[in-house]
Amino acid sequence: QVQLVESGGGLVQAGGSLRLSCAASGRTDSMYAMGWFRQAPGKEREFVALITWSGGMTNYADSVKGRFTVSRDNAKNTVYLQMNSLKSEDTAVYYCAARKGGSSWSSWGQGTQVTVSS
Repeated sequence: QVQLVESGGGLVQAGGSLRLSCAASGRTDSMYAMGWFRQAPGKEREFVALITWSGGMTNYADSVKGRFTVSRDNAKNTVYLQMNSLKSEDTAVYYCAARKGGSSWSSWGQGTQVTVSS
């Protein structure tokens, strides 16, 4: 099992930036990808971004393209989400997740609150 610990959430004004981190530990061998999801109050959890562990290939939701950047540090088993030009619509609990090649995201972090004020 992979354990994920997130940090970096908080309160920021619209137009500002935050950098989220997610450190993976445990059985991180052969990890395929890590990703970010978010869930706003009353809404379903939605995909934000992912990065493959070995190749660094990224994918983003249309709503964050051009504003968010996902990256990883393989040596530190850590994935980052740089969030720029934040909007009030980005307010949500952000979760990191990991997968080892299957179709499901099998490991999840505890979530960190991101609040963007107008």
